[in-house]
Amino acid sequence: MLFLAVNLAGCEEDEPQPTPPEPSPEELAIEALTGTTWVVRNGGSVTKDGTNETDDYIDFEITFTSSGSSKTYRTQGSNLLFDASGNWSFAGGNFDKIELTGVQPAANKEISFTQEDNTLRLQWTVPAPSNARISALAGSYVFALVRLE
Repeated sequence: MLFLAVNLAGCEEDEPQPTPPEPSPEELAIEALTGTTWVVRNGGSVTKDGTNETDDYIDFEITFTSSGSSKTYRTQGSNLLFDASGNWSFAGGNFDKIELTGVQPAANKEISFTQEDNTLRLQWTVPAPSNARISALAGSYVFALVRLE
């Protein structure tokens, strides 16, 4: 009897494992931004109004993190264009634009992003205000960043 019970138990089929749900568009966008540091050096570039400004931002780095509802960013080498750190959120419902908190010119602007393989492209415009310091930074920016390895 015992032999028969052991053999029958061994013949039971394993329960099929449920397929995990497909990630949502928001989860995919978060995954595209987070988990790495994005840099200009090692093949990235920066343009302002179509003019190459890469040398001015060669030490630029940005890291996005997300944990639950907390989304933060950290930068360095931004030449006063970005804050050193703050929060970020998606702007709009397509999950292809972000907005950063802070007081520097890149803060509180819709920044379009595209991420493909090891590259991240950030694009936005800093309008010209009456403040002379910010006027010098006004323009349309494109940061083509690469994943830090």
